[in-house]
Amino acid sequence: MTPKNADIGLVGLAVMGQNLALNIADHGYTISVYNRDPKKMVNFIEYCKDNEPSHENVIGHADLASFVLSIKRPRKIVLLVKAGSATDVTINALLPFLEQGDIIIDGGNALWTDTIRREKELAAKGIEFIGSGVSGGETGARFGPSLMPSGTRRAWASLEPIWRDIAAKVDPKTGEPLEGAKPGKPVQGGFSCAEYIGPDGAGHYVKMVHNGIEYIDMQLICEAYWLMKNLLGMTAGEIGKVFEEWNKGELSSFLIQITGDILQQQDPVSQGFLVDKIMDAAGQKGTGQWTAANALELGSPANAIAAAVYARALSSLKEERVEASKILKGPVVTVEKDKKEIIEAIRNALYCSKICAYAQGFQLIDKAQVAYNWKLNFGEIAQIWRGGCIIRARFLQKITDAYLSNSRLKNLMLDPYFTNALSEGQAGWRKVIALAVSNGIPAQGFCAALAYYDGYRSAVLPANLLQAQRDYFGAHTYERLDAPRGQFFHLDWPDAKRPQFEV
Repeated sequence: MTPKNADIGLVGLAVMGQNLALNIADHGYTISVYNRDPKKMVNFIEYCKDNEPSHENVIGHADLASFVLSIKRPRKIVLLVKAGSATDVTINALLPFLEQGDIIIDGGNALWTDTIRREKELAAKGIEFIGSGVSGGETGARFGPSLMPSGTRRAWASLEPIWRDIAAKVDPKTGEPLEGAKPGKPVQGGFSCAEYIGPDGAGHYVKMVHNGIEYIDMQLICEAYWLMKNLLGMTAGEIGKVFEEWNKGELSSFLIQITGDILQQQDPVSQGFLVDKIMDAAGQKGTGQWTAANALELGSPANAIAAAVYARALSSLKEERVEASKILKGPVVTVEKDKKEIIEAIRNALYCSKICAYAQGFQLIDKAQVAYNWKLNFGEIAQIWRGGCIIRARFLQKITDAYLSNSRLKNLMLDPYFTNALSEGQAGWRKVIALAVSNGIPAQGFCAALAYYDGYRSAVLPANLLQAQRDYFGAHTYERLDAPRGQFFHLDWPDAKRPQFEV
């Protein structure tokens, strides 16, 4: 092909890379592709010729020099390689062939601090760097993901037309995702789920929090399923139909939809439902852990997100749990008779806990924008999560509306819609948790979310005693209710006859 003919390049032809390349090609862009293993590139190009209507827009290269030379300047090169050292190795391999003003776009699940570092290092060499969250899995990458890019405004202006074209689309009036994309026939029109997030690592940070929310969203759904199975004696298929019904209302989301499908799936190799034959030990790739760890670092109360991470860790101890079940005893589960009432209570628990989970996620992002000197638009973040991504949900439109109504909103729970939803649903929420606890059924997510709600709505907490304890054993000081905030005191506790003094 003629040098400098491709609109964009992509390095890394695993599943996500292949699907994103095809998505870009479907939108009329010529894309050059490269993979460290040339056989994978050759196989992909052959697949494109045999199966894809836009195959002529995908050009394979066996070496980095010809790959880079084939792209129009300023070159835009997407990396979809393993996060961490592999990304640095790939960047260093590209550098000898790049020129000032060229743009590298990291579409992997990178740690945001790595993105901040990489942007600084590349800026010193005259190379632009965009860290872009990409959510939606392989289907999203193929037909429209949610995209969360960050970097300089100049770099974003160059990438923006392509990123907006390939992103998921939602109806601008209703906020509902526009479906129906097929190979060679992408969805046209609608609001694009790609928006500039902010400078340096903001895009990857927001994607990380998205994944943390995804962890707790999934955990809450699993707990709802488990309670119906154990408290009501329902089969997987019956529970699947409940989720199917829930997907028609305020809980409508991608995860609720697929849960309904999963639970009703028959085992293809034996009798019964497939979910009952799957091992109860969940894996994780680390982004949920990053979210929980950063929440601790910033002092943001994301306890429900952390609970979801710990629930996965606990599930992985399968052999230990089997042995413990023979030794550690709990109450006998009592099957509830009023199925309809309990299902409604579980629905309330799920929705209220979900509100708290998202409140924690946005509260964490708010803390981060102060810590990292970003200025983020929470309404736009919720809007680009409305389509394409794993946590896409009807509920997100309410979050967008909340921040459009009040851009300085301190906490989602304080928005009138969510305040009312929590008020209406909390009786069922509390009932479900009480039933779970009294029957010995673990419900970490529901319990953590309710503790967050009850803690946040409490004007007074027992931290007064905690501060006294800290001052007693470590002279860490305390504040008094009858003195101005920020004025600290200390008491020599073992000899309390001595007066306290201001520090």
